[in-house]
Amino acid sequence: MMGGKVLLIGFNEDEVEKIMDVLNGLDVLEVPEYCRGWIVGEIVTKAEKLRGSSYWHLRKFVIMHDVDNETLKGVIKAVRSLDLGRVIFATTTETSLTWKLEDLLNELMEEDEYFQAMRWARRQVSERKGPFLGLGKD
Repeated sequence: MMGGKVLLIGFNEDEVEKIMDVLNGLDVLEVPEYCRGWIVGEIVTKAEKLRGSSYWHLRKFVIMHDVDNETLKGVIKAVRSLDLGRVIFATTTETSLTWKLEDLLNELMEEDEYFQAMRWARRQVSERKGPFLGLGKD
């Protein structure tokens, strides 16, 4: 695995250690709470100098910066294998690098809830359950 940075938010000390172990060789960094008002690009630039725990948010985020597709897939698979509960994965974009961290996290949570709702609805339809029962049948 090559280059790039993996930024963690919402993980406790034990979880961070497990992630660092499983992503051995990657630059895994915790983003402390005092960065919530910072611009994401600034966090990425100063990531190595940040001090403090990532364990301040109720949700768990793994934000990847400057990683190739293989690394991206590898990170997601490795972190999921640790079974740390629900984790929101994201990569930085030209746009998100100009946002405040807090705004990015809120956007990611909204997207996550939307996709979760879509998955639920698809399951309901495929299992013929819930409010969709009998639709389209004569």
